[in-house]
Amino acid sequence: MINYQKLYGLIGLATRASKLVAGTDACIESIENKSVKLILIAEDASDRTKKIFKEKCNNFNIPIYEICKIEDLSKACGKANKAVIGIKEKGFVESIIKIINGGEVIGKN
Repeated sequence: MINYQKLYGLIGLATRASKLVAGTDACIESIENKSVKLILIAEDASDRTKKIFKEKCNNFNIPIYEICKIEDLSKACGKANKAVIGIKEKGFVESIIKIINGGEVIGKN
């Protein structure tokens, strides 16, 4: 079970630490220049967007998770209408993946 409150809190922290990229164009650019280490995409993003990001992430060996709604992802990062976000820092990535996989993060960040 995903602890969404902790997940959204970490996304907010990553945003404040300037370790987050939001939006399709910015995320694609970050994947291509290898500055992003994790992609989170909204469940209600368009099929075309999901396909593009799954292919890009597969090609560049970047983990991608389909999670929550656009509204929740946008609120968590404090930016309007964001279907895709990228995380640039390894510590945040490890913590977020652990939460998504149902584990608790103790003493991280």
